[in-house]
Amino acid sequence: PIAGGTALMLMMKAGVFAPTRLVCLHMIEPEHARITVTGDGGLRIGAMATLRDVEKDSNVAARLPVLARAMRNLSSVRVRNVARVGGALAHGDPHMDLPPVLSALGARLSITGPNGSRELLLEKLYAGYYETVLEKNELIAAVTVPPLNGRRAAYMKVTSRTADDWPSLGVAVSFALKDGAIRDPIVVVSAATEKVTRMQTAEKVLQGAEPEDAALCRAGDAAAEEVETLSDAHGSAPYKRELLRVYLRRAVRQALDDSAH
Repeated sequence: PIAGGTALMLMMKAGVFAPTRLVCLHMIEPEHARITVTGDGGLRIGAMATLRDVEKDSNVAARLPVLARAMRNLSSVRVRNVARVGGALAHGDPHMDLPPVLSALGARLSITGPNGSRELLLEKLYAGYYETVLEKNELIAAVTVPPLNGRRAAYMKVTSRTADDWPSLGVAVSFALKDGAIRDPIVVVSAATEKVTRMQTAEKVLQGAEPEDAALCRAGDAAAEEVETLSDAHGSAPYKRELLRVYLRRAVRQALDDSAH
């Protein structure tokens, strides 16, 4: 199946993927490209919605501003006009921006195939480098993002070249703030790792902590100790580990600052 094809075509040109046939999804029902508000105030984003659709949608801007901001530096406008949400999630490249953001927001996937439909927490989709748990005859139909309900959220990525380049590190956070303390934090890292990864040790450090420098430093240290980073053209493993140590703190701070506006 081919939707936008922005990543698939590059892999085919490079000779790393050679499908015997492609099935274009462009003429399927338009409902699969719609972005709608759910009954609880969350959003359901059809898998065939383009990244530009998500970037420009008024409901995304109003209900999930962290997602709308992340889209602006997600590759180029030309790519965003063509690339589809389903493909960006199913591709399995750990450098993608959309998976960590949506994972930190608690997004769930609707997956369909000849044996029926199932739902899956997005963070459970990835099995390894360019690997997902999708069966070969399954497609992502939609992604549902619950309402923030007062939760703070932020996504930060570090690039070695232009702002819309593949990141050396992507880190997404979301959490509630109750009585001045962080509650139910979700910390997700990507690009520096072989797949989108929850930072559970860092989450435990943040749980119940006041968002002060000392606690945020401890969380950054915990994340750097917990994760196994990978070296690539965008940075060495030790460099990415240090980035995570610093940018986890910054992401929490950004989430707190954004809530004040």
